[in-house]
Amino acid sequence: MKTIFVIDDSDTNLSMAESVLEDQYRVMTMPSAKKMFSLLDKASPDLILLDIEMPEMDGFQALSKLKNSTAWSEIPVMFLTGRNDVSVEAKGLEMGAVDFITKPFSAPVLLNRIKTHLDIDEIIRDRTAQLNRLQNSIVSVLADMVENRDKVTGGHIERTSSYIKILIEAMKERGIYTDEMEGWDTEKIISSARMHDLGKISITDIIINKPGKLTEDEYEKMKTHAEEGERIIDEIILRTGEGEFLRNAKLFAGTHHEHWDGKGYPRGLKGKEIPLQGRIMAIVDVYDALVSERPYKEAFPHEEAVKIIMESSGSQYDPKIAEVFLSVQEHFKAVKAGT
Repeated sequence: MKTIFVIDDSDTNLSMAESVLEDQYRVMTMPSAKKMFSLLDKASPDLILLDIEMPEMDGFQALSKLKNSTAWSEIPVMFLTGRNDVSVEAKGLEMGAVDFITKPFSAPVLLNRIKTHLDIDEIIRDRTAQLNRLQNSIVSVLADMVENRDKVTGGHIERTSSYIKILIEAMKERGIYTDEMEGWDTEKIISSARMHDLGKISITDIIINKPGKLTEDEYEKMKTHAEEGERIIDEIILRTGEGEFLRNAKLFAGTHHEHWDGKGYPRGLKGKEIPLQGRIMAIVDVYDALVSERPYKEAFPHEEAVKIIMESSGSQYDPKIAEVFLSVQEHFKAVKAGT
């Protein structure tokens, strides 16, 4: 049974809505938007019926807060209003409301409108899930193509995906760069990060699989994979249209070798000029390289890798993210040990 929140400062309206809907839906009534937000942390409704004119926080303010939240932005909201005002309706629709119900409402009209929007929402969710599965499949194929060419970095993509999840969750818990992560869908971010080395597909196998240290010329060629990754993703964007997933993938690909002090590549970005995606991946990517064996070096012990990264905090790495890394480094060690 689907759940509907009804928010109205009138007990009469709440009782009327509950009596109309309770036979077909699980109904939860609340006298204020403040009460709704306290309950949203514990329960997620399929639809919200929201009164516009309420004390403390009106319907427009509540809708704005909902739409600016990653967790709640996709919940359909229908406004309840006693006013017949075109400008009010236009404002609500522009902000993301799916419909308006005029009070006092007709039971058949209310039920029909709710059914229509819940059916539409279910179709959209199913289609979105299908597209996400397709997107993730394509990403996995592309990532595997890159990794299968590289005979010396097996498991790198899967491990870095795990490390990123650990780091992002820890940053959120500690309130680090939460403003820059506003609106982030963590699972999509992790999926897009899998494409960070996509540009290596343009690097010759001779360099990719060289059983020894690269020459200066070979290293310069290898460094072009960051810009090549951006270029490839730009081509995909040109053909399919830009979206959140591809924007993030491009940032991971193009900026994960930039350094906090401006001495990285390909553009020599400095400090917060480097997108947060690149600053996170910089630590994740190097940690995995350090603790993994290569033809030209032995794998560093975990403790040594952590020490190397922390010694470069403030020069190569964002010092705030490095501190978070230090606090969760045992989780990184567990991931590596499990592979």
